[in-house]
Amino acid sequence: MFCYQCEQTSHANGIDGCASAIGNCGKDAQTSDLQDLLIYAVKGIAQYAKRARNLGVSNKRADEFILYAMFTTLTNVNFNPARFTSMLAEAAEIRAELQKAYADAAAAKGVAVETLSGPAAWNIPADSNELLAQAEMASIKAGEAEAGEDVIGLRALILYGAKGVCAYAYHALMLDQQSDEVYAGIEDALDFLASDPTDADALVAQALGLGNLNLTVMAMLDAGNTGKYGTPEPSSVRISPVAGKAILVSGHDMADLAALLKQTEGTGINIYTHGEMLPAHSYPELKKYSHLAGNYGGAWQDQQTEFANFPGPILMTSNCIIEPAASYRRRIFTAGPVGWPGLRHIENHDFSTLIQAANAMPGFAVDSEEKTITTGFGRDAVLGVADTVIGAVKSGAIKHFFLVGGCDGAASGRNYYSDLVEQTPKDTVILTLGCAKYRFNKQDLGDIGGIPRLLDMGQCNDSYSAIQVAVALANAFECEVNDLPLSLFVSWFEQKAAAVLLTLLALNIKGIHLGPTLPAFISPAVLNILVENFDIKANSTPEADLAEVLAA
Repeated sequence: MFCYQCEQTSHANGIDGCASAIGNCGKDAQTSDLQDLLIYAVKGIAQYAKRARNLGVSNKRADEFILYAMFTTLTNVNFNPARFTSMLAEAAEIRAELQKAYADAAAAKGVAVETLSGPAAWNIPADSNELLAQAEMASIKAGEAEAGEDVIGLRALILYGAKGVCAYAYHALMLDQQSDEVYAGIEDALDFLASDPTDADALVAQALGLGNLNLTVMAMLDAGNTGKYGTPEPSSVRISPVAGKAILVSGHDMADLAALLKQTEGTGINIYTHGEMLPAHSYPELKKYSHLAGNYGGAWQDQQTEFANFPGPILMTSNCIIEPAASYRRRIFTAGPVGWPGLRHIENHDFSTLIQAANAMPGFAVDSEEKTITTGFGRDAVLGVADTVIGAVKSGAIKHFFLVGGCDGAASGRNYYSDLVEQTPKDTVILTLGCAKYRFNKQDLGDIGGIPRLLDMGQCNDSYSAIQVAVALANAFECEVNDLPLSLFVSWFEQKAAAVLLTLLALNIKGIHLGPTLPAFISPAVLNILVENFDIKANSTPEADLAEVLAA
């Protein structure tokens, strides 16, 4: 086992990465190795898929499998080794289908068939022990002795960015949004990695290409959410429970929540959101359900305490799951790409067993004192008052904007973001998104001429909204985004954040503060490339960083 894809990776014994029996996320060595092998197999699928597509042949099963399989390997998504063994068998079937389709298409067009090597030629064993015996060849560190740590780090940046793109594309697919352009772009990136590239310029170009692709994917996901559930609107969300039976929904998947709301309508069961599901309360077609009762708890890393205290079953719809405690293990369910050994998995939005569990549990006995927070300041809400915002900037009432968002986590140093927000001057506005907002979204920061100083724009993928707001402001002021009084403080944790970072870099947005620590897979030489080309900054202290950006 070797894994350094997330921010909480180990730095023990002089090794930057988890290389023990169990990683810091709770992933055991067997699962980690099977994930590496699945990625290797998916690269082989992509090799054939790309060439078949170039001859006019696509394979829907392969396209969707790539998204799902890659998503399952993100941090805190799927920990079930049996599921990975099963997916490897499915990968072998799909690759064989594509190999034949490619050969048939080539014959029909009279072109020579390439003899592919690497992942495309791997004989995938059916036995898990035989699989694990070959894990070293699929490790992210494979070939480091020849290629060097800089090349391996750039390959990792592309792979982890591709994982994030696949995760967002999977969410979009669940909302009936898909694109041949996106499937082709993902396959191109994986085919590129399958060739074991070593040219640094080509690697950087591929990473930035993924960033552009992710912008397209986030636009698709935005279209899926708004098309099905309406345009987010500023909404007050109850954060204290009410009496009654209860189900808690965590993760990111709005389609799962929508299906559950429909199936529980009129049952007397209240539905609560958790973590990144908070923005659901701003969508008109979701908040119309009166039994969408509120948001319970905070970010993902506190779930073991929060889930233990919740008097009903829990549904995990996507990342981020951590090892369920015994106190709630028998009442937590998974759906979509999520998995943990021994937990009940729900297929095809059939929530009957989840609802049965809710009816068998006590729920909340009494109404708690009402407390609320506000969400729903998506791009339409913000741009709807653009004239007011622009006027406030021109008059000097608003002197600076901060985007403070991304992933939260348990590691020390993340209080940096709450301290930063607390210390921002009263003539500044904070845009936030992702679960990092839980560090400060209960603070009352007041307003500027009726504009709230803290604007919650939604989930991590709603970076798309933030980008659109920044572009609109730049157009209004007839300048570039980098010339705006705007500073970005990005809190990263996993691979969706890597994809968003690549998007920001592809848009040539400079001066991003990235923290709380820099990725372990970014070598000093690669970091130097990012600093020289994009002015990436590591966090210092809130005081020093605020002084720097406000003096610019």
